[in-house]
Amino acid sequence: MLEREPREERTEVTFVLPADTPPGPVSVVGDFNDRQPGIHTPAPREDGERAVTVRLPNESTHSCRYLAAGDYWFSEPSAGDQDGPDSRLHT
Repeated sequence: MLEREPREERTEVTFVLPADTPPGPVSVVGDFNDRQPGIHTPAPREDGERAVTVRLPNESTHSCRYLAAGDYWFSEPSAGDQDGPDSRLHT
């Protein structure tokens, strides 16, 4: 699930995952972090979910995916669009 918080010049996009699905560490990888795992890693929140926030320019489009343990890749269904295996995120 995605949470979006528009700001004056940026949009804060929070990637939210259940606490244990998928199990183990997960990274958000996309064109905004040169697809480098480990830069944007969801951390536990008080509500039991895991989340990480990325600040992106307003009115921009980005491609991203999740990478979980065991080389398990998956997309973000609430992003809206898909570009092949990637989710397309619009701010």
